[in-house]
Amino acid sequence: MTKVLVTGASGFIGSHLVKELIKRNNAVRGLFLPDENVDEFRTLGVEVFRGDLTKPDTLRGIAAGIDIVHHLATRTLDWGSRRQFERIMVDGTRHLLAESVGNVSRFVYYSSIAALGLGRNLYGLDEDAERIKCGIPYCDAKIIAEDVVKNVCEQSGLAYTIIRPANVIGPGSVWVKEILDGFRRGPVPLINGGEAPGAFVYVQNLVEGTILAGEATAAGNRVYHFIDDYPITWKAYLTAIGAMIGKKTTGNLPFGLAWKLGGALEAIFTPLGVRPPITRLAVGVMGKNLAVDNRRARQELGWQSRISQEQAMQEIAAWVQRAYLGGGNQGNC
Repeated sequence: MTKVLVTGASGFIGSHLVKELIKRNNAVRGLFLPDENVDEFRTLGVEVFRGDLTKPDTLRGIAAGIDIVHHLATRTLDWGSRRQFERIMVDGTRHLLAESVGNVSRFVYYSSIAALGLGRNLYGLDEDAERIKCGIPYCDAKIIAEDVVKNVCEQSGLAYTIIRPANVIGPGSVWVKEILDGFRRGPVPLINGGEAPGAFVYVQNLVEGTILAGEATAAGNRVYHFIDDYPITWKAYLTAIGAMIGKKTTGNLPFGLAWKLGGALEAIFTPLGVRPPITRLAVGVMGKNLAVDNRRARQELGWQSRISQEQAMQEIAAWVQRAYLGGGNQGNC
């Protein structure tokens, strides 16, 4: 039986990964913060390890007896200081690697297509394309963390696999709940008319692909893009998500204006610890074509999108009715 460590086990992608690994008869150890509620995971049979990636002393022994590490823990917010991102994404990764070297056979790091650099079109770029720092802390920290993984693993002989998901959607994902919350807070404008492709990957499709990548011998020391070939644009997606709570998009912002506005608002609000009304990360995702090349995952791993766009949207809509609206939030619509 393969023993797998999952960091970020209670997160959106992590929780789906944990459940799928257990379904496939893997033994799973999850990293959880000291104050996290883990009752659901204990019920599933997950071995609970309490620790904090930013505190290396709390990670002692985390990788003992582990075969494969799936390192998902990250800062998922679209705003924050460079230090806030690097503390978790770079320093935390370094601390986990220190525990993994000499213990595990494969280190799977979850990066993002944002590591290629937002603010530009990424259409057709493959895994060997140049990564460009764009000044957005999340994106730049992903580049640094990827390099840390490659350097430590190459020096130690530990096989690594780097996963770059596109915009991950699914019931309760950031690109569902945050958009719903945005509609409730106020107007949600289109960026560049909303004509850019959504560049989505459905969470279950991603999980299946990354399990393949973690187990395949040929995936050692390789990078993979995971993106579904869904034809939906941001305009169509935002229209569909808004309609689930009776909301519509309002107005349109040209990309250049939205990008500058996001940067200015980040400079004002971030030092105050307050979320900016608009961020460059959101603008970069919604305003440019991020449909990267996914042929490597298809050809080398035999990966494919099992869940269609239609089914994905149906499952999201069901979650909105059951959990988002059914959770007592109706009065905020």
